Amino acid sequence: MAIALNSGLSEAATSNPHVLAWIRECIDLCQPDKVVWCNGSKEERQAMFEQGCTQGVFIRLNQQKWPGCYYHRSNSNDVARTEHLTFICTPNQDLVGVTNNWMNDKAAYAKLRELYRGSMKGRTMYVLPFIMGPLGSPLAKVGIELTDSLYVAASMSIMTRMGDVAWKQLGQGDEFTRCLHSLGDVNPDRRYICHFPLDNTIWSFGSGYGGNALLGKKCLALRIASFLGRQQGWMAEHMLLMGVQAPDGEKSYVAAAFPSACGKTNFAMLIPPEKYLKQGWKITTIGDDIAWMWADEKGQLRAINPEAGYFGVVPGTNMRSNPNAMKSIAKDTIFTNVALVPLEDGTYDIWWEDSDWPAPAKAIDWQGKEWKPGSNSKAAHPNSRFTAPMVNNPVLDPLANDPAGVPITAIIFGGRRSKTIPLVSQAFNWIHGVFMGAMLGSETTAAATGQVGVVRRDPMAMLPFIGYNIRDYLVHWFKMRKKMVDPPRIFTVNWFRKNDQGQFMWPGFGENMRVLKWIIDRSLGRAYAMETPLGWMPRPQDIDIEGLGMSEKDIAEAQSINLDDLKAEIMSQEELFLKMAGDMPKEMIFQRELLVSRM
Repeated sequence: MAIALNSGLSEAATSNPHVLAWIRECIDLCQPDKVVWCNGSKEERQAMFEQGCTQGVFIRLNQQKWPGCYYHRSNSNDVARTEHLTFICTPNQDLVGVTNNWMNDKAAYAKLRELYRGSMKGRTMYVLPFIMGPLGSPLAKVGIELTDSLYVAASMSIMTRMGDVAWKQLGQGDEFTRCLHSLGDVNPDRRYICHFPLDNTIWSFGSGYGGNALLGKKCLALRIASFLGRQQGWMAEHMLLMGVQAPDGEKSYVAAAFPSACGKTNFAMLIPPEKYLKQGWKITTIGDDIAWMWADEKGQLRAINPEAGYFGVVPGTNMRSNPNAMKSIAKDTIFTNVALVPLEDGTYDIWWEDSDWPAPAKAIDWQGKEWKPGSNSKAAHPNSRFTAPMVNNPVLDPLANDPAGVPITAIIFGGRRSKTIPLVSQAFNWIHGVFMGAMLGSETTAAATGQVGVVRRDPMAMLPFIGYNIRDYLVHWFKMRKKMVDPPRIFTVNWFRKNDQGQFMWPGFGENMRVLKWIIDRSLGRAYAMETPLGWMPRPQDIDIEGLGMSEKDIAEAQSINLDDLKAEIMSQEELFLKMAGDMPKEMIFQRELLVSRM
């Protein structure tokens, strides 16, 4: 098939020999009936929605309540990232390490070529050129995704800076991530998400779920980017980025890593308590999921959010938990796998568990089945999603699109722990902070494992996303210290500690501002801390609890360290140490020995 070009594309798109050769190769393999080159315009996205409504890919929602919003239902066997079918493909397994699934790269190409062969017959191939990162940023990366999914094409136009801007950034160069995606027959037995870091290539087959199919997101922005970052001297991390502005106008920026179900998006869009709002404190969002960080020529760690949108979990999102997220999804948003509510005028509303409006008398659940209150199943899938443009966020930071990024004052690691781990502590230094991040753990729920309180180690909240050997990943964190003159201070937080009665010891949500203020003050050298075996901690009187109905004794309890619990914690860290065996960096071993000695 000849490559048909849409009018209005730049000369770079039509003449880059590397792009044209690769696309021809993929067309010959997949054999689509039609090729559409996308320009990323709003008009094009609207045309995709119109076409999708005709084809049944999208359902238009009531435009008075949900202007510009559409509904998409994925296959019921395809509703989450499939980590066990996600592979890093290299010539040898040592490049991949013990925490990733490995497949020999030549074997992977051979296996997937047979799956792709003719997979787009009768379908349209969409050519999606995109940039991860603000245009002109030193870390901005160009990707091109070829997909047969209209949902993916529309979603990528929200989640990335897509279109002609990418061709301009790429020019005649060859440095772009080659992303090939096909829905295939959405069969889990023929589902593979394969990354080829040495080739800067991603092949995804058999899944239409965002985390497996929007290849600019976890696949490029974390797995491939983390590999490129190690090669090029920067970091790709599973972190939110937020701005904290004090009443006097002083602005600080914080990066924070939390495993799933630990309030990451809520923290990124935090609304300070009334007292702090009246004083003039402001929180702004750079990003809610991914941060790319590098040391500038002055040795200052800086960061950008490579994404242009939010791909967030819907259930539990409401005006009480996250008003800014609700405002962000109020228009121009794709909702996936929530409940669909038919209205009398023939249009549709949506509903999900914990939404702000009452449950409907009847609805169509995420599987397309009739649902009523009292049904034994969830109306919305627990992992149902929204895809929303970040420009919708009312507290979007003014520097969110600045190619120079923002200077990072503090890095925070946090997990869901019911005991042992205190409310907040500070690492003694960068290397101790890396140890704290590497030992990050979060408790699973009964729904996930059948056992409550099982601690799953998730180093830097990056375990599923490190695109190479975890040994080299940790060493890269240590090496980054040499590039910085004055590195950000590193902290751990735990909003989820419980007392003996099973009650949370800290109110969380917007009240986390009180802990965040101490973190900022501590990073800037104007807050007191006391030394403990785990790190520097605030004294009870150092955390503002005015109006919380808490006493300094309550804070002391939330900060307390039980030596028996701490010994059990150190023993449970054996899991990662044993898994890595002789590959554990010596700095990690020394830090563990220092912790034991401090006890």
